[in-house]
Amino acid sequence: MSRGDSQPPDFAAAELARFSDRVGFLTLTGKEIKRFWSVLGQTVTAPVITALLYLLVFAQAMQGRAPVYPGVSYTAFLVPGLVMMTVIQNAFANSSSSLTQSKIMGNLVFLLMAPLGAWEWFAAYVVAALVRAALVATVMLTATLFFVRLPLHAPLALLAMFLLAGASLAVLGLIAGIVASKFDHLAAFTNFIITPLSFLSGVFYSVHALPRFWFLASHLNPFFYMIDGFRYGFFGQADVPILLSLAWVAGFLALVSAICLWMLMTGYKLRR
Repeated sequence: MSRGDSQPPDFAAAELARFSDRVGFLTLTGKEIKRFWSVLGQTVTAPVITALLYLLVFAQAMQGRAPVYPGVSYTAFLVPGLVMMTVIQNAFANSSSSLTQSKIMGNLVFLLMAPLGAWEWFAAYVVAALVRAALVATVMLTATLFFVRLPLHAPLALLAMFLLAGASLAVLGLIAGIVASKFDHLAAFTNFIITPLSFLSGVFYSVHALPRFWFLASHLNPFFYMIDGFRYGFFGQADVPILLSLAWVAGFLALVSAICLWMLMTGYKLRR
């Protein structure tokens, strides 16, 4: 975060050097984790129950249909998509709601006054969102053991996709929190961007079953690659090659990170 009207030429390097002491980063990370941990019923239990209801309804409705992938039941196909959709929504919600709440309640000024650099803000919010997403995913996968047992084909690809996708949505949530000045703005971001892209990303179906227009449109949706790559980690089967999915999500993370760090370093809509 900038601390004055003028910035030295090596401002980004100075911010990165400040991050290296880790004190501010660890403090803010702990604060963000405690924030969602104190209301686990809302931050973990509620999204898991919602995802399980989707699983019950769709698995029952689609029971007996031809499998999407050879040897993979529809219920098994559905679980990784629901888990990643829950990760996407919770990683976004954690960082966006925290920052927006701080702005509305007026306690953002205390963070602005603290000796925190842009990289510390960025990393703390991302790590806290990943912790929440990992907790939700673990509980969700554990609960689905009562319905289906999933194989584990490529654990490294699974972990890489989780980290890339969770970090991407945490950063996108930071951007939304910076831009939003009230909860209505944040709700619009969720309702018109996050939720539609989540449901149109192949959670409940293979994109190969879509008409050509929607099939091509799906390949422009970064959430599709997150879900498809995550599914590959379990089954070793996917609608697109895993390297393409990883490249797409890594590129998306790089783009939103660059935008977010610019906002934090310039104090965009935070200091004015």
